[in-house]
Amino acid sequence: MPRLILAALAALVLALPAQAVQMGDDGLHKTDWMRTTFMDLREDLADANAEGKRLLLLVEQRGCIYCRKMHEEVFPTPEIDAYIRENYFVVQVNMFGDVEMTDFDGEALSERDMIMKWGIIFTPTMMFFPESVPDGVSAGDAAVATMPGAFGKGTTLNLLTWVVEHGYETDENFQKYHARKVEERQSGIASGDE
Repeated sequence: MPRLILAALAALVLALPAQAVQMGDDGLHKTDWMRTTFMDLREDLADANAEGKRLLLLVEQRGCIYCRKMHEEVFPTPEIDAYIRENYFVVQVNMFGDVEMTDFDGEALSERDMIMKWGIIFTPTMMFFPESVPDGVSAGDAAVATMPGAFGKGTTLNLLTWVVEHGYETDENFQKYHARKVEERQSGIASGDE
């Protein structure tokens, strides 16, 4: 009987996710690759550049089932987790938060008012920024890509990669890039490469 109990416990432990998703006091999912900042986007961009990373704002809200999906199924994927850690400076924004933040254009508003200013209506939303933002430009206008919603692992990784590779500066828009990457992956699997 003890062997049966030990086997059941071992199976349960192996079935658990490798990383437990932590929840903050604000009801938002927390990962150790998220940065705690003074929420001044000009400073955050400078800090990201100093580390050789791209600034990414991750807009979320309490109780968001799509945010949970990203944090439980997509972000913990080893390849995605490693890619974010290596290439991104991530700042979380609470869609209905009261924390004051300062936009690239110098305007200071609460998180919720800033989200309204930028026209974001869905969570999660990922906003990606260039290494340089001209004076007087808001984050809503400066973003090189904005991904509203929860997407699968392949789409998310491809978007993360497309931004780092400056795909937005080429003639290959993200949809074409993504289709090419999916085809390359399928061809690799068909030929035995993985």
